[in-house]
Amino acid sequence: MVIITLQRNKCIGCNYCVEMAPNQFQMSKKDGKTVLLHGKEKKGFFTFKSNDFNILEPCENASKACPVNIINVKLN
Repeated sequence: MVIITLQRNKCIGCNYCVEMAPNQFQMSKKDGKTVLLHGKEKKGFFTFKSNDFNILEPCENASKACPVNIINVKLN
């Protein structure tokens, strides 16, 4: 299982995650910060779990590209 975690409140709106993984991230029109699509919020962290391993590489690239290191990708 691929687990993606986003600490949204620290997002600076650079859009790199959307460029790297557009199927998992999009920019909010309200505040210009990223949104983890289908993510569940808990205490300021948004988490999405998937059995689709095709999302692993794009999400890892998004994590590496993020200048504020708010995206975490792991396998479980």
